[in-house]
Amino acid sequence: MYGSNNIIQNKVVKKLLQKVTYKPQYILDLGCGSGALCKSIEWNYQYFCGVDFSLAMLELHPKLDNIGSIYGDFNDETTFQTLLKKRFDAILSASALQWAENLENVFKNIKLFNAPVALAIFTSNTFKTLNETALLKPLLRTVNEVYELQKKYFDADFEIVDYKLEFESTREMFKYIKQSGVSGSRKVLNYKQMKQLMNEYPINYLEFEVVFITSKALQLNA
Repeated sequence: MYGSNNIIQNKVVKKLLQKVTYKPQYILDLGCGSGALCKSIEWNYQYFCGVDFSLAMLELHPKLDNIGSIYGDFNDETTFQTLLKKRFDAILSASALQWAENLENVFKNIKLFNAPVALAIFTSNTFKTLNETALLKPLLRTVNEVYELQKKYFDADFEIVDYKLEFESTREMFKYIKQSGVSGSRKVLNYKQMKQLMNEYPINYLEFEVVFITSKALQLNA
């Protein structure tokens, strides 16, 4: 979600960084987008590297002497081969890894950095009522699936957070979905079905479910 559509992502970024009480100096951001994480970090660091497969998003990412960006896809092994040549003391990611084709493989590659992580991942109860009303299978992995995978690779705290975003009308709600990134650009309903869903949707908000995976090493008080 970008521009006026990044309300939830901004909340996720804020909460993720609140969990990082130890201030890493060499930071890797997987799925950096236009740089929401980078722009929100308030401590001084030596180097920040953002990675994304969207050139359009990378064009919007901050560019300074100590901020770099790399065109790459965390689903691609060669991206990690390139990144592993660099030094990082924290691996961060907010609102991106839910689109991993093979999340276990991504976790396995992240583990190779031997650096603590702070990851925020949307899970299957995102758009819960919408999916149930439209009889759609959730796009995203369940909390349990993500929990079991991360437990294999990280010594981390695991927290589930639910968000709600209210709208004045269902039309505004579906406009938001269309323009946001959380839907994964999925088009599974035709015009008639979408019209019916807009009429039958029973609440005035969308639900979002996010898990936060934070290495104990990034938390001074852990």
